[in-house]
Amino acid sequence: DPQQLELATTSTRKLRRFIVIDEVVDKLYGSKVREYFEENNVQHKILALPTTEETKSMDLVLNILQEVQDFSIDRRTEPIIAIGGGVCLDIVGLAASLYRRRTPYIRVPTTLLSYVDASVGAKNGVNFLQCKNKLGGYTPPVASFLDRSFIQSIPRRHISNGLGEILKMALMKHKGLFDLLKSHGKYLLDTKFQSCSSFADHGDAALQTTRIAIETMLEELAPNLWEDDLDRLVDFGHLISPELEMRVLPSLMHGEAVNVDMAFMTYVAHARGLIAAEEREQILQCMRGLELPVWHSGCSWALIKRALRERLKHSGGQPRMPLPTGLGVAEIFNDTSEETLEKAYKLWVRD
Repeated sequence: DPQQLELATTSTRKLRRFIVIDEVVDKLYGSKVREYFEENNVQHKILALPTTEETKSMDLVLNILQEVQDFSIDRRTEPIIAIGGGVCLDIVGLAASLYRRRTPYIRVPTTLLSYVDASVGAKNGVNFLQCKNKLGGYTPPVASFLDRSFIQSIPRRHISNGLGEILKMALMKHKGLFDLLKSHGKYLLDTKFQSCSSFADHGDAALQTTRIAIETMLEELAPNLWEDDLDRLVDFGHLISPELEMRVLPSLMHGEAVNVDMAFMTYVAHARGLIAAEEREQILQCMRGLELPVWHSGCSWALIKRALRERLKHSGGQPRMPLPTGLGVAEIFNDTSEETLEKAYKLWVRD
């Protein structure tokens, strides 16, 4: 907005920013963040918080809002900045959407998962009554700032966790992305998604992989930002995983739970005759190459049935089950019988 830009550059009022940063990220990068605001003469308040699935609650949202109120921001020109993983971005997004009905906010993802997933779209939320993201809304950020250098300091398991969501987009929409993950998965884990010119045979696999993952996610989300249409390919891996993830906390991370769900659904797709045995094995081999779990003891047949019943409640009475129909192509199905699901489950457990 040229008018706002004019105001910002000519105003004598000092720039002010309220920043919420995950406490682990603060230990690693907090001094650089503070230095940045000080060098740019920005009056700022930095709130470092523990943002995990266990703390993802309305209590934390209210804590943030109390601090925002005490700092006293202008609700149109002083966006709240969230720096952290997906949980941090979700919590701050909800807090911003509630403060004065809608305060702008900026997402700065610091994990691979949040880089390719939480940075995109409009959703925010918190857990409630042991249910994942039961409270939330749709308020897009005014910007997402993507910087892969944050990812170099996260543990290898967290890289693998993010690869789960990238693989989801590959299986649903992009065979080329699947091939990239198959060929360069170990390299991406080893180099933590940093662009390394010394490995010419890998090209810039990190840039290619993240760019395609985000572009395919945007293709899916942009026309349906408020989920008016409940048929969503991006729900692949998210039918069983919310129930599983909350049930076994903290043993599975989000992308890992999603991958367990995707592994089971790959067996369902094979049981329905949608993919060949060879394609099923290619998918599972790729998952293992990305160091993702393809099974978890907590994912019982009873949990699967309960999760699918819960799914029916908030998807208009239809399962709306995204399933691969090949590598990089998929459709949504409403007619998978319980017999087929159970047959797939038995094969999955056996393997």
